[in-house]
Amino acid sequence: MRPEQQGVEVAVLVSVGRHPITGRARRADQDARGLELALGLERQLSGSRVSLLHAGPRGEESEAALRGYLGMGLESLTLLEQAEGSDAIPALAEHLAAAPPQLVITGARAERGEGSGLLPYALAERLGWPLVNGLAAVEKVENGVATVLQALPRGQRRRLKVRLPAILSVDGAAPAARQSAFGPARRAELEATSVAAEPDQELAQWQLAPARKRPKRLKIVKAASARERFKAAAAKAEGGSGQVLTDVTPEQGAEAILKLLEEEGVLR
Repeated sequence: MRPEQQGVEVAVLVSVGRHPITGRARRADQDARGLELALGLERQLSGSRVSLLHAGPRGEESEAALRGYLGMGLESLTLLEQAEGSDAIPALAEHLAAAPPQLVITGARAERGEGSGLLPYALAERLGWPLVNGLAAVEKVENGVATVLQALPRGQRRRLKVRLPAILSVDGAAPAARQSAFGPARRAELEATSVAAEPDQELAQWQLAPARKRPKRLKIVKAASARERFKAAAAKAEGGSGQVLTDVTPEQGAEAILKLLEEEGVLR
């Protein structure tokens, strides 16, 4: 007898992202890809249900970013409200353990805060559930076992079978997220629930500072073909500002190298 595919309960963990240029709050790219994958699974398996879950403080900026997920076609989002700087893992683990879904989908790495990519692993360890990273697609779910495709380097894919419940993390290999609709996003509901907050001890020990501008790289010859690359490598250095040093002391050689790096702008 052929096993029948069954509907699954899918919880998508979402976070507040950051635009790479403006720095403004937005939906996180990887989390949005995870939601897109879950919505595709909802269409594929009849009876499936997708829910959104976020743990963190509630504010005007974060709420606008979270509504970006709701604009993808959902009617509500569960917000586990906790103070800034709290550890999200205990709150998420307690909520998921109370009513366990079959699948938990999350992005591989956050765009704000620590951004360590450890949350899926810490959550899986706390719940005792299996974890698959680099998820590209969920092919089917039969008799409590999900068949998934894992993305490998150079475009390769690996088919895995994982027993449910399980946690799946996605990255750039997952399907791109659809555009968020403004009207449905504003009409959707944020169901906020206050939870006991545990301070993030690791984050409290960090010292945050603005990123420094990276050193300037030396000029690199770029060539489209192998012939041009060979000519560039074999060609003699042009220009009269060069200097050939022979029979010099190590100190003199070091001073010449230091002077060159300063002239090129690598050192200041």
